[in-house]
Amino acid sequence: MSEDSSRMNVHEIFETAVESARDELSRSTLALGVSGLAGGITMGLTALGVATMHAALGDSKAADITAMLLYPLGFMAVIIGRAQLFTENTLYPVILVLKERRHILDCLRLWAAVFFMNIVGTVIFALLAVHTAALSPEIRGAMVKLGVNATQHDWATIFWTGVMAGWLIALVAWLVTASHWTSSQMMMVYTLTFLMGAGHFAHCIAGSSEILTATFQGQVAISTYLAWLLFATLGNIVGGVGIVSILNFGQVHADH
Repeated sequence: MSEDSSRMNVHEIFETAVESARDELSRSTLALGVSGLAGGITMGLTALGVATMHAALGDSKAADITAMLLYPLGFMAVIIGRAQLFTENTLYPVILVLKERRHILDCLRLWAAVFFMNIVGTVIFALLAVHTAALSPEIRGAMVKLGVNATQHDWATIFWTGVMAGWLIALVAWLVTASHWTSSQMMMVYTLTFLMGAGHFAHCIAGSSEILTATFQGQVAISTYLAWLLFATLGNIVGGVGIVSILNFGQVHADH
């Protein structure tokens, strides 16, 4: 077996992720923000794909799981296209900070820039969905319904489903780092984000595209969205940092 096709061990995956983090933290705040804006807008593909399928198929259980076949679209476009997604960054810069504490301020700078601009991107997508003729009334209505449904849970449920989503996305980032080929990376992204959609786990950026559409349509209060965003984001951070980053850091450094 050639070196390029050999399986990476956990130490090699870790060091590759660390180098990716160094590259990202070396970028300017402006560059991170622009990339985060692109990532936020592009994540609208997830809401658009699911809403388009629901508009065509209705709201049955079978239609729901079929619609989720398109849920990975935004994640695939953002992750394979190397735009910035906040929840991916619960892995890369975090494991670098765990290894070298001096990077903590740069990590927080990256988090703030990417998170804020991801949300701005979802706002732009939602405004286009609601205030232009880009979408048919059926698709727009299906997207609004998705946004309303996403907020119909207590905050504990949103937090814990957010933990699951954060775990899955940080796991995606870890497995993409371990993959040599784009085809295998796409398979990992698709499979795990499909599971996220099928499980209706709260993802702070993907869910924002749907909920903000409902907010701008007057179906969800802005205070309800902000509360949802808070608990979903906290859950995503706990799932990504606590389950993936710290455990993978621990298994690498347990050998030393």
